[in-house]
Amino acid sequence: MKARFARSAAGLFRSRRASTLGFLLTLMASGSAAAQQGTPEQRRACTPDVYRLCAGEIPNARAITACLRRQKSSLSPACAAVFEQ
Repeated sequence: MKARFARSAAGLFRSRRASTLGFLLTLMASGSAAAQQGTPEQRRACTPDVYRLCAGEIPNARAITACLRRQKSSLSPACAAVFEQ
């Protein structure tokens, strides 16, 4: 039973992680020309903030973007720089 739960929990984590990465790609594509690439650095910059500030919005990309914008003063410097581009 424990192994089954661990597999389902791991699958949920992978699913949420994939959703977050998909969101970040969408976020980058909606930004400036420089951000349209959705570089690995940009994704790494905002992923912790998504989990810390907006985890309840995953996987809704629009809601996550709105949440991050509302939380602008709480963003890490690296993620804030992504939104300023």
